[in-house]
Amino acid sequence: MKPYVSGTSFPTMVDTENKLADLFGFKIVPNGIFMDVDGTIRLIKQGFHVTNEEHVKSVEQLLRGEIETVELKDIYYKVHDASSELKIQLAQTKFKLGMAYAQQSRIEESLKELDEALLLDPDNFLIRKQRWYIRYPEKFSPAIDIDWQQLQLEKERREEALLQGASDCGPDGCVIPGTVQDQ
Repeated sequence: MKPYVSGTSFPTMVDTENKLADLFGFKIVPNGIFMDVDGTIRLIKQGFHVTNEEHVKSVEQLLRGEIETVELKDIYYKVHDASSELKIQLAQTKFKLGMAYAQQSRIEESLKELDEALLLDPDNFLIRKQRWYIRYPEKFSPAIDIDWQQLQLEKERREEALLQGASDCGPDGCVIPGTVQDQ
């Protein structure tokens, strides 16, 4: 998170237990939740990025008191029916189990649960990214390799499309959710 918030003046945190993702239905990172001193949410944005001009302008307007709340377009949020909601809940459970295994260094078990979670919720970039982090830690430290992620996403989406018979990637490739070029 540090490279993305250097130079900002507001407090930031990492949700290591994925509680905010569960509460708000986030499927990508990073996210922005801005609250006033009374705890009222003034901005919530899945895919918030400090390099996105619209996002930064909205925060500046909040801080100056020019606006009370901000609603930014969210292309990732989808309404689910009851049967798909059950799949989402199962995916979240498998994600949590996978992350618990990872914390115990039970890597094979972790990856099995995360792979199964992604099959249930293929649009969930949080699951996808955690799988990558476990399999390819060198792509995340000392810097996050966005270009590699783009290629990996395209590769995985092609493989998934072959299994399902469709693809949501275009001729220019797949855009990583939450990146600036996707906004």
